[in-house]
Amino acid sequence: MSGHATPTTIAVGSDYDVVIGSGVLDRVADLLGGGVERVLVVHPPTLPGLTSRVTAALEARGLTVHVAEVPDAEAAKTAAVLSDLWGQLGRAGFTRSDAVVGVGGGTVTDLAGFVAASWLRGVRVVQVPTTLLGMVDAAVGGKTGINTAEGKNLVGAFHPPAGVLCDVDVLQTLPEADLVAGLAEVVKCGFIADPAILELVESAVADDPARARSAANPHLRELIERAVRVKAEVVAADLKESSLREILNYGHTFGHAIEQVEQFTWRHGEAISVGMVYVAELARLAGHLSGPEGDALVARHRSVLESLGLPTTYAAGRWDDLLAAMRRDKKSRGSTLRFVVLDGLAEPTRLVGPDDVLLQAAYGLVSRAGQGSAH
Repeated sequence: MSGHATPTTIAVGSDYDVVIGSGVLDRVADLLGGGVERVLVVHPPTLPGLTSRVTAALEARGLTVHVAEVPDAEAAKTAAVLSDLWGQLGRAGFTRSDAVVGVGGGTVTDLAGFVAASWLRGVRVVQVPTTLLGMVDAAVGGKTGINTAEGKNLVGAFHPPAGVLCDVDVLQTLPEADLVAGLAEVVKCGFIADPAILELVESAVADDPARARSAANPHLRELIERAVRVKAEVVAADLKESSLREILNYGHTFGHAIEQVEQFTWRHGEAISVGMVYVAELARLAGHLSGPEGDALVARHRSVLESLGLPTTYAAGRWDDLLAAMRRDKKSRGSTLRFVVLDGLAEPTRLVGPDDVLLQAAYGLVSRAGQGSAH
C-alpha cells in the first residue's frame, strides 16, 4: 500500500494517468496539458465547495473558467442537459484546444466526458470524481454517455480523458450509503481479477463492520488503488470493449436491468451487487462453477456483499420486465444475450446466449417472494 502522504499515479496505457491521493485537487491544471485557454467545469448542485476549489486552482493558472451546474444524479444524463452544455460552449467560443472538467459522481463524469467527446469532435477532459463509484469506475476508462427512455448509457462515445484526479479526502463527506454502493464496484474487481481486494474487505469487516462501510476504513485507499489498477490494465488492452474489457461488466447486464425497471431509484452499486449474485448463480447453473469450490464462490458473493450492507436479492414477479430490459442492453449482440461469468475466482469468461430456462432459474435464486422495490 502506498504511503498516504504521497499521491499514487497509475498509468492507463500510454494515454493518461490516474492520480490518487489526499489534498490533490490543486493539481487539476497539471493534467490538462498545455495550450488550453478556456475550461468548462461541469458539476452538480451538491458540491459548491469542491467546485470552487477546482475553479480557483484553474484560475490560478491563468485559465478562463466557465461553470455549468447540472442536475444531480441520473437527471444530469439527458439529451436536454447535453444540448444546454453545447450551447454554453458555443456562446463562450470554445475551440478544439480548450477543455472540460467534470467534478462530481459517475453521472457527472459520464456527462462531462460526452460533452467533451462530442464538441468539435473531441476536446480534452479531466475527470475529478467525488464519489467512490466515480473514482473506481465511471471516471476511468473513457466511457462517456447519457441515458434515454429506452435504457442506460445507450448514447455515448469512447473518449479517454486527459487525466483523472482522485482526492480521497472528499470521501469523508460522502453519505455512507453512497460509499457502500461504490464498494460494490471494488468488490467486482476482486472477483474478476484481484482476490486481494476481497481479503481486504473481509479483514476490515472482521475488525470493525461499521468502519468497513465508511470512509474511515483503513484499507480504503488501497482498495481504490487496486480497483483502479484492475480497470486501467483492462482498459489499456481494450479501449472499445471488443473483447477483454467486457469482463468489467460483471454483474452489469442484470444490474442495469434492475436500474431501468426501478426507474433509476436504486443506486448503481446496489443494482450491480444483486447482478453479481445473479451471474454467480447463472454460472453455477450453466456448469461454469461446479462442486464444493463453485458453491463456496457463489456463497462468498453473498457473504462479502451482505457484510457491506449491499442487497443480494430482488423482488419476485418482475422477470418479464427484467428480461426485456436485458435484451435492450448495449452489451447484447443482435438478439443474443451475453454475460460475464466466472470459471473460478479471478477467472472470468463469457456465457453467450444461455437458455431462457437457465436465465429464469437464476432469477428465482436471487428473488424473494413478497419483497418490494425497497432495498
